[in-house]
Order: sequence, then C-alpha cells, then structure tokens
Amino acid sequence: MKSLSFCFKIHQPFRLKRYRFFDIGNDHYYYDDFADDEIISRVAASSYIPMAKVLLEMIEKSNKKFKFAVMISGTAIEQFQLYVPEVIDLFKQLADTGCMEILSGTYSHSLASLENVEEFVRDVKLHDETIYRVFGLKPKTFANTELIYDDDIALIIKSMGFESAITEGAKHILGWKSPNYLYSASSVPSLKLLFTNSKLSRDITRNFNNPHWHEYPLTADKYMSWIAALPKEEQVVNLCMSLDTFGTFLPESCGIFEFMKALPHFAKEMNVEFATPSEISKKLKPVGEMVVMHPISGVDEARDVSAWMGNELQKEALRKLYDLSERVNLCHDRRLKQDWEYLQSSDHFYYMSTKNLDDGASHAAFSPYDSPYSAFTNYMNVLADFTVRVDGQFPQEIGNEELNSLLLTIKNQASEIEELNKKMASLRTNILNADDTVYSKVEAEPKETAPAAKTVAPAPKKSASKKAASATKKAAPSARKPAPAKKAPKK
Repeated sequence: MKSLSFCFKIHQPFRLKRYRFFDIGNDHYYYDDFADDEIISRVAASSYIPMAKVLLEMIEKSNKKFKFAVMISGTAIEQFQLYVPEVIDLFKQLADTGCMEILSGTYSHSLASLENVEEFVRDVKLHDETIYRVFGLKPKTFANTELIYDDDIALIIKSMGFESAITEGAKHILGWKSPNYLYSASSVPSLKLLFTNSKLSRDITRNFNNPHWHEYPLTADKYMSWIAALPKEEQVVNLCMSLDTFGTFLPESCGIFEFMKALPHFAKEMNVEFATPSEISKKLKPVGEMVVMHPISGVDEARDVSAWMGNELQKEALRKLYDLSERVNLCHDRRLKQDWEYLQSSDHFYYMSTKNLDDGASHAAFSPYDSPYSAFTNYMNVLADFTVRVDGQFPQEIGNEELNSLLLTIKNQASEIEELNKKMASLRTNILNADDTVYSKVEAEPKETAPAAKTVAPAPKKSASKKAASATKKAAPSARKPAPAKKAPKK
C-alpha cells in the first residue's frame, strides 16, 4: 500500500517598519505592527482558519485515516497569539486528534544552519520548547527553514537527536532516482531522509487554478489515480506546500477546499493511505544513501540557497548579523533577545534578492519594498541600531578571544554547579536513608532495649534526681525567703 504524506508550512515574519538613518540610536522599536496585524488577520480569515476546519472535517469523516504534518515557525505562533488566537485553538484541536504531526525547525525561520552552528542548535531548541508549551507535542522529524539541507547539516540534525528529516526532492541531487523512496544521509547513515515530490506538489499549488494547464481541471479522483499508478516499488509520496496557498493564492471559489475534502474518499478506493513523516520513517527502510554536498532548498527553480545568499548585499547583511551572535548570547536583556530572533528571519534577506522573475523567482511579489536595495538599506539601518545596543552591554573592544574565554568560563561554571547539585542531592538522599534506617531499627526493637535501660540507668538517674533535689532545696529558700536581704544590717 502506498503512503501519501501531506506537509504544510506556516510562517509569518515580524516585518520591519521604515527605519531611517536618523533613527539610529533614537528609536529602538523596529516593527510594523499595523502591517503584521493586517496581513495575518487577512490570511487567517481566508486561509488558516477555513483550511484548519477542512482538515478537521477530513479527519472526522475518514475516521482518523487522514493524517498530515505541519511546519510552523515560532514567530508565526507569536503573531497568532497576538492577533488571531482562534488559529491556535483550531490547531490544538487538530493536535488532540492524534492525526497531526508538528515537525521541528527553527524558531525564527532563520538561516543559522548556513552561518552559525551554535545559533542553529539554540534556535531549534527554542522552537521545540515553544511547540511543547503551546501544543503539548515533542517534534520527532526535522524540517529546516524552507527545507534547507546538506551533508553538514545532517550531522547537526542527528546530534540533536532526530532520527529523520524532510527536504526538497531537487532534480540535480536525485538525478535519475525517484523521490518516492526513503533514503539515508551519506554523512550519517542513521539519519533517514524523506524527499518531497516537487511535481505532484506543484500540480496543486501552481496548476490547480491554471486553465492553460494541459491537465486542467484537476479533480480529486484524477490526482489520486496518478499516485496509485506509480510503480509498485515507490511506496511513499511526500507533498510539501504552504498552508496559505489554500484560500489565499487558490481562493475558495476555485474549489480547492472541496478538492481536499474529496481526497480521503478516493484514496481509500485506490488503496492509498495517509501517513505522517515519523510513521513513514519507522515503517520503511532506506533504499540507499544520498549525497548532498552543497545546500539545497525548496525555493526557486534552482533549488539552492541563492534566494538568500545570491548577491553581495545579502552576504554582507548576514555576516554583520551573525558577527553579533556571541555578544547577544551573553546578554540577559529580554527585549534584545527578542529582537535577535526577529532579525534572523530569512524573509529579510529574501527581500534583498536581485534574481529575475524569469528564473522562476517571485521575490518582488512578496516584498514590501520598492527594490532589493531599499530592503538592504532599511535592514542595515535597523541592524546598526541593534549593534549599538549590543555594544552598550558588551563593547567591541572585547575581542572574540576574550568572549570565547568568557563563554568557556561560564560553561565550565555551569557544569561545576550542575555537578555540585547532583552531589548535594545524593548526600540528601543518603542522609534521609540513614535516618530512615535508624528510625526503623528503634521501632523494630523496643522490647530488647528496655531491660538494658532498667539495669544500667538507675545510678545516673538516681544521681541526677539527687542533684536535682539538692538544687531544688538550695533554690527553694531563696525563692521562698527573699528576706536575706533584710538580715544584711546585722553585724
């Protein structure tokens, strides 16, 4: 039986307001709250809320046979909590069904995996802690920002304890191989890899509402028949798409919601089951190792990282940002830490792209700026003010060697404190056990100790009583007769 795995991406950045050169040092708030509120409220009304209800209906009507996964960034969760908390409530309902898997990823939808390993690990931990706090789920499968992946990143993913990861089925990586198998990473074979089927994903996201497409119109039975007709050996199809595609780029009027609702019915007819990425990785065995020497992603036709690192503007902005990482991690200013998360969002660098639309890029369509140069100037002004604030706590005169030494000292002290806490806990346990043992012995042998007390104790007890009586007799006259003071005049 073939397995079909839907994976929906959800991300919203905190957008920057117009920040001028003269604002540096004077204005420390960088965000366009009105734009954030307007955009996420509009997208939630047209896409997130109705699509969540569709997914709930699909689960109920299929008797929980329909399953799927979501990748949701920490910044998106924050905006939902601020502006449209009903979205969080709906996804909690989906989580409670047991049919939705939430994938691990980066909190800020960052590019840290390409720039700074320590920051990447920290960002992933923050994301997973947020997911557990909000939804009560612990992610098991990893999906990086826009599915960015290579052999080096695989080593980091595995070191964080993940057994599987999902990435883009890029043609220049797969070659003649099919994405419809489970593979393993060449750098760490114990890490299982799921590759997305780009063609079948695009058939929904790009062609469903395209009357010029040769397969138009796309129906649920036609689509499911394509999956059922795949070679018998190809046992899994992974589809990855942005959730806001449904209802926003593909409006409800085109019938996309009805298309989705009909999929479980035809899947059952054609012997196709739905599964989550973690279920697939447990169920299937890898057919071979996949070598990915250079980073790939799910963006643009090139399927590389040129969308964020394709020109000197982007590279300079990224370098300036991550040069601050060590100093920021030493800070304890909550607001500074929050700004650090928001400024890492990959969207800021995506807006700086100078790639042509003819290359399959659609950067300008999503950018709030007039040009990539305006995006770069605005971001660098914000980053300049942020740098001033960081330098206010840890000046630039403190070199990286000093910072590394300080970080090592802090790390060693933390380890020593943890070790001492363990020893204290062990000592407390031993003391309590010892007390319990003594107490239990005394309780268990009351009759044996009683005779010894009668034979040995009389002398001291008698002596003690005599002394007590003598002391009482001596003390009694003075207590009863305060008169000695009156007899003092006799000479």
